[in-house]
Amino acid sequence: MHKHFIFTLFLILSICKDISAQSDYKFTLEQLIPGGNEYSKYTPRIPKRFQWNGNSLAEIENDSVWIYDDPGKFNEKSYLLSYSDIQEKLKGSENIINSISFSPEGGSLARFYTGNGTGTYDYNHKTVNNYFSYPESSENHTLSPNNELLAYTKGNNLYFLDNYENEKQVTKETNTDILNGQAVHRNEFGINSGIFWSPASDKIAFYRMDETMVTSYPIVNMSAKVAELKSIKYPMAGMDSHHVTIGVYDIRKQEIVYLKTGVPDDHYLTNVSWSPDGEYIYVAELNRAQNQMKLNRYNATTGDLVKMIFEESHPKYVEPQTPLLFVTNKTDQFIWQSKRDGFNHLYLYNTSGNLIKQLTAGEWEVTDVIGFDDKGTNLYFISTNPTPLERHIYSVNLKSGKITQHSSMPGIHSASLSLSGKYLIDRFSSHDNPGKVSLINTRNQKSELLAYADNPFEGYNIPNVEVGKIKAADETSDLYYRLIKPADFDENKKYPVAVYVYGGPHSQMVSNRWRYGSGGWEMYMAQKGYLVFVLDNRGTAFRGFEFENITHRQLGIEESKDQMKGVEFLKSLPYVDTDKMGIHGWSYGGFMTINMLLRYPDVFKVGVAGGPVTDWKYYEVMYGERYMDQPQENPEGYENTSLINKADNLQSDLLIIHGDEDPIVVMQHSSQFIKACIKAGKHPDMFVYPGHEHNMTGPDRVHLHEHITRYFDKNLLSL
Repeated sequence: MHKHFIFTLFLILSICKDISAQSDYKFTLEQLIPGGNEYSKYTPRIPKRFQWNGNSLAEIENDSVWIYDDPGKFNEKSYLLSYSDIQEKLKGSENIINSISFSPEGGSLARFYTGNGTGTYDYNHKTVNNYFSYPESSENHTLSPNNELLAYTKGNNLYFLDNYENEKQVTKETNTDILNGQAVHRNEFGINSGIFWSPASDKIAFYRMDETMVTSYPIVNMSAKVAELKSIKYPMAGMDSHHVTIGVYDIRKQEIVYLKTGVPDDHYLTNVSWSPDGEYIYVAELNRAQNQMKLNRYNATTGDLVKMIFEESHPKYVEPQTPLLFVTNKTDQFIWQSKRDGFNHLYLYNTSGNLIKQLTAGEWEVTDVIGFDDKGTNLYFISTNPTPLERHIYSVNLKSGKITQHSSMPGIHSASLSLSGKYLIDRFSSHDNPGKVSLINTRNQKSELLAYADNPFEGYNIPNVEVGKIKAADETSDLYYRLIKPADFDENKKYPVAVYVYGGPHSQMVSNRWRYGSGGWEMYMAQKGYLVFVLDNRGTAFRGFEFENITHRQLGIEESKDQMKGVEFLKSLPYVDTDKMGIHGWSYGGFMTINMLLRYPDVFKVGVAGGPVTDWKYYEVMYGERYMDQPQENPEGYENTSLINKADNLQSDLLIIHGDEDPIVVMQHSSQFIKACIKAGKHPDMFVYPGHEHNMTGPDRVHLHEHITRYFDKNLLSL
């Protein structure tokens, strides 16, 4: 009895000791930052993946695939295949299967992908139908809809392989400043590809980008024994931009025609899509000022302009982001997304250009379209309704206009739809949910949990994340923030503050996803005793067009006013040490960091700006001119927003960080600001990451955040 008591006491003390150790545990940057050697252990991971194969639900765990022929019967799944089944047919250790995908239309074929190629596997017959090894130095690999051809680029030309792996060269440009088959317009307007297969796989539409008129910009590789020049084409605001055309290659005729998109040559050709019958190509065409858009239809055989379907204009800018989507089973009706009524919504058109109806409306935005059911009766989509902090799944009936909500759990949802439209795979997370996958019956909205991620911080006493809202500088708009507090937070103490900022277009930092979207560095800083504050100012996304475009022609001005409302809120909190406030951001956030230090020099003691824009005249045409117009059209705006012109206002400790091969925000921004600081007698610090572009990746990303943290500690905690 006595021995048993001692053993039990020892066990209790051991457990208490373990709990205490967990409570006191401090996570390292190696565990919290991508690239860290333990990062994967503390990143939520759902152990199973789910896809639709028509109306059958495929479950993938590790390299095994199971199938539910009736998704409603959760205990009736059967083994389908394993990656090793395919691997055996390929016979090559270099052809390791990375992933597979099924057709939304169903069938017995699965596409598979290796690091060296792609192909299809017939799981009924257990055969590899075809396999395309990626040719050496090839990029932009795009498999045809019928899986029998692979298009790709090598150098500046477009090629394809047939299913016997015979290579065909489509374009034969010898001028290396003319590129074919690659994304254009610096990936603005939702562009992420330069190759567009026709539905029947008999034609390839492709971008042709002529950069001969664009100024070459010197990027230097300092890692070579003798530094090497790596020139890029970089069209700065107000300067000559590249010219884009669209070619169409007929595989049977082996001929190219170019769409007769006309002049001016420096307009933008975006949102390329094929008609279902493959006869026409639709293109959204923007003028250089980006304030007028025309949706045009071209004959894919002759290249002739057939019809201007409709046009949109706005005094500030128009920004089409998604191609038109044809209604299932209707070749003469399509869906168009537009912010014409102030919020991004869905519009049903016919191909004659007549608006049939606006399908969605309200002070919320459609953020993604999932697709149609098999009859084309209902269209499924994701939206910010009822709160911009969340994303929910809806459908709209094209005939009645009735809108149905399908997701009910709080959080950020994404989804994929079965062929019939009866079921949805719902993937979502929220501040206290690291990730779940559910199956939703769209008829009765019943939901069944399929898989979930474990909380990687279970049992640890970690910093708490809160969200709230304040009024913007216009005293009307709501702004959402998150505030991260130390795990042992004591409201009777005073805490230093690290403000993390981005604040630019197409961004949203605060939302109801896992831990409200907070990152590893924020958690790390809170562990060290900081409060970390993040605010989405006006000018950011998903709040309506007027909320976003308030910054037009004056980037950084309205945003800084809103960020100051955040500072006022922080100063109202009794536990904030107002003498120890710092700010950090990257890219647009780097711009905002220096911008805040110069416009409000008495607020922040420390700033760390990564890859900052310091003068918009040095930034590229597509993004820069959308928000600032050309320098010759808006000289006052460029003058007022230039940080170089305000360098003499610098009073804080400032660290500027830049990758020396940055092709996005070229290093000229930082060097010219440093030059202005020298002239003004100011002494900012600078740190360069050799060989890195706009972001630091791999183990160097851990080093980056250690360097940022050290700068905060040195210049704030020592005060």
